Amino acid sequence: MTRDGQIRLDDYRAVVPTATLDLLRRLAERIRGRSLVHVNSTRVGGGVAEMLHRYVPLFTELGIATRWEVISGAEEFFRVTKSFHNALQGQEQAFTNAMFQSYLETNKENAGRLNLDADVVLVHDPQPAALIAHARPASDGKRRGRWVWRCHIDVSRPQRRAWTFLRQFVTQYNGAIFSLPKFAQRLPVPQYLIYPSIDPLSEKNRDLTPDEVAAVLQRLSVPQDKPILLQVSRFDRFKDPLGVINAYRLVKKHDDCRLVLAGGSADDDPEGAQVLAEVMDAGSHDPDIHVLVLPPTAHHEINALQRAAAIIVQKSTREGFGLTVAEGMWKGKPVIGGFAGGITVQIIWGVTGYTVNSVEGCAFRIRYLLHNPDVATQMGRNARESVREQFLITRDLAEHLALMVTLLR
Repeated sequence: MTRDGQIRLDDYRAVVPTATLDLLRRLAERIRGRSLVHVNSTRVGGGVAEMLHRYVPLFTELGIATRWEVISGAEEFFRVTKSFHNALQGQEQAFTNAMFQSYLETNKENAGRLNLDADVVLVHDPQPAALIAHARPASDGKRRGRWVWRCHIDVSRPQRRAWTFLRQFVTQYNGAIFSLPKFAQRLPVPQYLIYPSIDPLSEKNRDLTPDEVAAVLQRLSVPQDKPILLQVSRFDRFKDPLGVINAYRLVKKHDDCRLVLAGGSADDDPEGAQVLAEVMDAGSHDPDIHVLVLPPTAHHEINALQRAAAIIVQKSTREGFGLTVAEGMWKGKPVIGGFAGGITVQIIWGVTGYTVNSVEGCAFRIRYLLHNPDVATQMGRNARESVREQFLITRDLAEHLALMVTLLR
């Protein structure tokens, strides 16, 4: 770690094999001096922004000039892209030509404003996908750099009209990255599979002492006098916070416990306030339900809550990957997740946690783990090792470097 607190690659020797870091440096040597730009729709809130905060300095340390650009737009643009987000995850949405036009105009404006000049341009999710239609050509008339679209959401069963509209831009890229094989689509461009990851040394995932954990919970007014059930997520319908409350109520009839729903909103999600209001109303009459609205920078608080929890819940009905599952597993906790998206890849059923399809199933598994603490403890140990092997940022970086080598060879 440098004097300014910046985490360096060598700091990861405490959690991953030395050979992993050697591989990163060997891959980076093959593209040293090349440039990379990431483009997404928000600098705060959500898993993509969290990952980019860590990707950029580590890529730079490896000798790849890396930048992070963020598109901007009016409220109408983000309402449209939220509709895209929902439609691509299978929810029926109504689209008008005016909505499509707003999306296209905002992307065109951003293409003229952002610095997209790089050897590889990595565009994240639907919001900036149309930037490629306005990429400035080089002097020979060809597009500068290799462009890759990175999809972080579940597009396995998209609404046809939304996907047809977006597909016209995706097919212009040099490749597309998906988080799961089942998310892949019929495309005339190469497709790649890369799991998202967590950073074990970040403020959200670093080790904390029991005193640090207790101090955070005291500040948040969450007593530790009974088992804590925890879901950390944005207040989004696909995260099913109301379903988590209903599962807790079934458990509460037999077992005394607390429920903590912790999260916030993202700059590109205008629906969050409405969902939060519904959650606040549903939990308002039970002093053992704690709804914590935290800023996007509350990484230390989330870390402490996850370490204090007896069981982590992530009852999503649709999910891209759901890195809160890996975060909870890294803290040595069993996780009960919805049978959706990347949750099914992270949770090994009966080994690191359980996947469920209903409120009743969620409540049943919570009660089982509360009554079998030895099983829960062993699941937590298994969970941490599973994350170490598959879902840490060092593996993620290696796969992105390998992709750049392939694109630029």
